[in-house]
Amino acid sequence: MQAFLNQLPVGLSIAAVLLLIALGLTFTFGQMGVINMAHGEFIMAGAYTAYLLQAVVGTAAVPVALPVAFIVAGAMGWLLERLAIRRFYGRPLDTLLLTWGVSLVLQQLARDLFGAPNVQVVAPTWLSGGLPLFGTQIPYARLFILALAVGCVLAIWAYLARSSQGRRMQAVMQNRQLAAIGGINTGRVDQLTFFIGSGLAGIAGVALTLIGPVGPTLGTYYIVDAFLVVVCGGLGRLGGAVLAAFGLGLLNSYAEFWTNASLAKVIVFAVIIAFLQIRPQGLFVLRSRALT
Repeated sequence: MQAFLNQLPVGLSIAAVLLLIALGLTFTFGQMGVINMAHGEFIMAGAYTAYLLQAVVGTAAVPVALPVAFIVAGAMGWLLERLAIRRFYGRPLDTLLLTWGVSLVLQQLARDLFGAPNVQVVAPTWLSGGLPLFGTQIPYARLFILALAVGCVLAIWAYLARSSQGRRMQAVMQNRQLAAIGGINTGRVDQLTFFIGSGLAGIAGVALTLIGPVGPTLGTYYIVDAFLVVVCGGLGRLGGAVLAAFGLGLLNSYAEFWTNASLAKVIVFAVIIAFLQIRPQGLFVLRSRALT
């Protein structure tokens, strides 16, 4: 029981990071059918943003970097959508190959700019130490990551439910053709969706600096798991992404603790395959309006 409690904050923080990454993929993949393998490099961009700001603001780099990384990664995603991806809508396999090539280019660019070795971002002093709870200590840094994920989920929910632009996004996800006929500028919605999704990846990159070092391949360690969260949660479903992220994050954490990293991945993939055999559409299904 003590080992279970000690591993719980690790699993929750991994789940929170997966959720931050998957939130963006949920809407870009669910709305536009784009398999964006460069999403991991937007995570890397957010992490390096915190590293660069460290030279300016010192240990306050992490909180300062959150809005800056959102804008930087969001701008990168917006440029990618405008310059390349918009020409490949409706061709998911082509978008996979395209964005995989872009990810390799961005990784090499990061090596040229920052070097191949990993770098470290120093956490603020108020995130040192931990909260004693049930005989274990939960690090403040991991609690901060969890709170950050909860805050982003609430912000996305409010955006979708309370704003006119969010309702337009939902309309495009449900039926793109009907939304266009109704007067919605689907191209502009796609741009904004890609900006927000990529910006959330940048925030996830800042959160990852509290867990470990930053390197050019940082995003590749999480991108596959994030896609699994999207598939298991259901395309375009916010609630499904939340449940799937915490389920997979905790499963991966405890499986790795009791076995090893390689066997833990095998266990996670086996559980996902079994789950998709039962519910191939994921936890939640997006109801759509068909043109008849």
